[in-house]
Amino acid sequence: MTTLPFLKITEIFHSLQGESTRVGQPCVFVRLTGCPLRCTWCDTEYAFHGGGTMPMEAILAQVQSYGCPLVEVTGGEPLHQPGSLVLLTQLCEAGFQVMLETSGAFDIANVDERVSIILDVKCPGSGMTDRMRWDTLTHLSGKDEVKFVLKDRADYEWARDIVKQYSLGDRCPVHMSPVFGVLHLQSLAEWILEDRLPVRFQLQLHKVIWDPQTRGV
Repeated sequence: MTTLPFLKITEIFHSLQGESTRVGQPCVFVRLTGCPLRCTWCDTEYAFHGGGTMPMEAILAQVQSYGCPLVEVTGGEPLHQPGSLVLLTQLCEAGFQVMLETSGAFDIANVDERVSIILDVKCPGSGMTDRMRWDTLTHLSGKDEVKFVLKDRADYEWARDIVKQYSLGDRCPVHMSPVFGVLHLQSLAEWILEDRLPVRFQLQLHKVIWDPQTRGV
């Protein structure tokens, strides 16, 4: 019998999906600990370290306890822990609709094909563009999504060019989000409209509903 791995978990919680095409839907979040990236605007630095080691069976049991069909595995950077691939498959086997939020710095070729990948393309303002694996974009399909978190006009123009270069609008849904409290919402909205971009303007809904510093939401 194959022994299922242990994973280091920062938190597991039930909230509303704050981003993606499923925004507003109830969702269970499994936040894994650890991330090798250090984005300048990161809002989950508390997930870089600490957390607690949990057996796979306990993770699955806690997720099932909420009675919610939608699950997102996030971080940190979940693919930093190789066992996350097993977790994703186990969640799919248990009948959940599974989402994976990943930075694009890790290979996604071995992610269970039933999982919807939310790929966070790292713009220059993040300071992490050089960590991107551009081949990840070729693995995306219509069930997946791409998001760009934008710090300023330079980030926007860079992201606009990437969308066009890789024809992302024809591949899957594409989102553009302002760095919370940094980029003016109206400015981003007007840039998208002016350029007729095939993207969705996106806010982090959970930061609108709850205090932006609140964890577990």
